[in-house]
Parts: sequence; C-alpha cells; structure tokens
Amino acid sequence: MDNADTAPDVNDEDGYFGEPVAAKYDDPASDMFATATVESTVDLLAGLAGEGRALELGIGTGRIAVPLARRGVEVHGIDMSRAMVARLRAKPGGDAIGVTIGDFSAARAATTDGEFSLAYLVYNTIMNLTSQEAQVACFRNVAAHLAPGGTFVIEVGVPKLRNLPPGRNVVPFHTSPTRWAFDIYDCATQNTSSNYVEVVDGRGSYRSIPFRYVWPSELDLMAQLAGMRLRERWEGWAREPFTGESTKHVSVWEKPV
Repeated sequence: MDNADTAPDVNDEDGYFGEPVAAKYDDPASDMFATATVESTVDLLAGLAGEGRALELGIGTGRIAVPLARRGVEVHGIDMSRAMVARLRAKPGGDAIGVTIGDFSAARAATTDGEFSLAYLVYNTIMNLTSQEAQVACFRNVAAHLAPGGTFVIEVGVPKLRNLPPGRNVVPFHTSPTRWAFDIYDCATQNTSSNYVEVVDGRGSYRSIPFRYVWPSELDLMAQLAGMRLRERWEGWAREPFTGESTKHVSVWEKPV
C-alpha cells in the first residue's frame, strides 16, 4: 500500500460524520435505504407518535425523518454533524424539519412547542455514544423531552461476540481487491470500532469509527434509571419475535403517565 493516509475522518465540528461520510451516506444500494425497510420503520414510528411530535436523535441526512414528516408527523432532530444535516435540508421537505446541532445525549431540542410523544434512535446510533455514562445520559435526556405516556424507540444490533474466534478480537465484514472492513472488540470495556481500508489509484486510506456495544438488558436498566419501563421488544420493524438468535432488536420504552 502506497502513501497510506491513516488519519481518522473526524473533526471538532462534525465528529466522525463529516463531509466525506455525508457525501456517501445516502446509498440507494444499501439495505438501510430499501423501500421496504424505510416504510416498515416509518409505519411503526408513525403509529407510536400518533397525533404528537417526534424527536429523532442522530437525525443525520433524514433517511427516516423526511418520510415520517410526509406522514404528517411533526419531526424535530438533534445531530452533531452539520455536514449530515446539510444533506437533510437539501432534500424536498427537509428544510421544514427543525434541527438542533449538538450532542444528543445532552442537547435539548430548540423548540418551545412542548413535549414529544415519541423519541427514537435508529440503525445502531446509540452506539455512537462511546461510554456507558453518555448512554445513560441519553436516556435521561429523552425522558426530559417526553410527555407522560411517551415512548422511546431504539434499533440496535445485538453484540456479535459469538462471531469472535477463540483468542481473537477482530471480525472482518467486507473484503474485496480494493476495500477491507473489520470490527475490533474490547470485551472488557464494551468498546469497539469499525475500521475501513481502501485503495484508489494506488493510494491507500484508513478510517476508524469508535462505538460502544450495549446489551438489551443493559438498555432496560438505563431506561429504569431514567424513569421509563420496557413496553415492547421485537427483532425488527415488522414486529418479529425477539429470540436468542436475533441479531438486532427494536425496543420500545414508555414514560409512565
């Protein structure tokens, strides 16, 4: 590999989701942008929002927020990345969605219209908070935004520790002649990272994004500490049963009335 750039793609303004990531994020070939995936997600969230307002933490480019708003739900968002939010605002209807720039574990939505009936975090975004303290703070921040009876939804993968070979801490998830991607796990701290190596025109680049994986039962305890309780847990947005073989879950916690 020649002239490898090993600097992580991170800056103080946008975190790990700056313009290079934002420019490629909306990939129509990705399963997360498939029509069936988006529609099933929006169906469930719209039902939970009812006649109330929804708050998306880590709203990004509006993959879910824009179609949810088209259903007539008033949507607000919190996100640290100005580059991602710029992509949201460039979409039809995206400029009508209010967004607060900040850390969603602590920032309050810049709106004076009252509480929310729904808050949600999709596609593993809870793991972008890389400490247990920050994840606990996120639940407390959500509870402060929700009206009594409101719900908090998280979509996140079940930690894939069963994929680790004995004595190893690295799991590859993509290999090709020009691109390699792998996860690194620290089972003592629950810290992990997704790492990407790519070669274009003989020049190599390396990018690493840190995460903290979290167990379903741990999330339930975080909810309890924030004064919420588990209402539902499914394997996916179509409400499939959650089992010991499920690779992800969609969980719903409720703020008591």
